[in-house]
Amino acid sequence: MLIVLSPAKSLDLESPSPAAEHTTPEFIPRAAQLIEVLRGYSPAAIAELMDLSDKLAVLNVSRYAHWNEDHAEARQAVMSFDGDVYAGLDARTLGQPAIDYLQRHVRILSGLYGLLRPLDRMHPYRLEMGTRLKNPHGASLYAFWGDSVTEAINRQLAATKAAALVNLASEEYFKSVRPKLLEAPVINPVFEDWKNGKYKIISFFAKRARGLMAHYAAEHAITDPEALKGFDVDGYAFDDAVSTERNWVFRRRVEV
Repeated sequence: MLIVLSPAKSLDLESPSPAAEHTTPEFIPRAAQLIEVLRGYSPAAIAELMDLSDKLAVLNVSRYAHWNEDHAEARQAVMSFDGDVYAGLDARTLGQPAIDYLQRHVRILSGLYGLLRPLDRMHPYRLEMGTRLKNPHGASLYAFWGDSVTEAINRQLAATKAAALVNLASEEYFKSVRPKLLEAPVINPVFEDWKNGKYKIISFFAKRARGLMAHYAAEHAITDPEALKGFDVDGYAFDDAVSTERNWVFRRRVEV
C-alpha cells in the first residue's frame, strides 16, 4: 500500500536528523516555476495572499529569494515538517527499517514540490495547496499541478505493487489528487473522539492520529491495508459498525 500525508505549515530546521540517506525531489523544475511567480510578490502582497503576519511574510519572501534548484544542502522533508501530524509520526524515534519503510510507502503532498518522498531534501518554504496563486497554468495550485501529482502517485503504486492508497492527508491537499485516475482504490481513515455525548472529528487529535497511524504502519512494516484495522494507539480502535468499504472509522471514548 501507499500512504499520502499533508505537509505542515511549521518547520523544525534545528533538530538533528538521525537518517543519513537523502534523495532529490522529482519536481524541482516545476517548483522553480512557482518560486519565480512568488518572487514577484512583495511582503505585503504575500501577507495578504497567505493571510500571514508581517513577520512571517518577510521571512518567506526571503526564503523565496534564496531558494535555488541545488538541493545538496537542503534538509530531508520528514525531518523538516513540524506540527500535529509530524508529532504523531515522530520520525526521529524510528529505526532504520521503519525509515526505509517510510521512504518506500509514504508520500507527502506539497504545494511547492507536488509530491515528496520522506527523505527528499527540500528548502524551507510556505505555500499551502489551497493558495489562490495565479501561475502559468491557471489561477490555483490545483490548476498548476493538474494531473502531475496523480501520475506520480500511480508510478509509485506500480513500483511498490500497492493494492490501495491510504489517504491520511487533509481535504485541502488531497484535492490535488484525481481519485478517478488512480490505479488503486482509496481508503480514508477517519478519527473520531468522544466529546459532549457524541463522537466527532476534533482537528488537533485527528491530525495527530494520522501521524500516529503512519508511525504504526512503519513500525509494523504494513503492506496490506487490512492490517491497519489493528491500529490501537492512544486508545483508538477500528469501529466496523460505522465504517464503510472505503471510509474506515477509528474511535476513542476519552473525554477531551
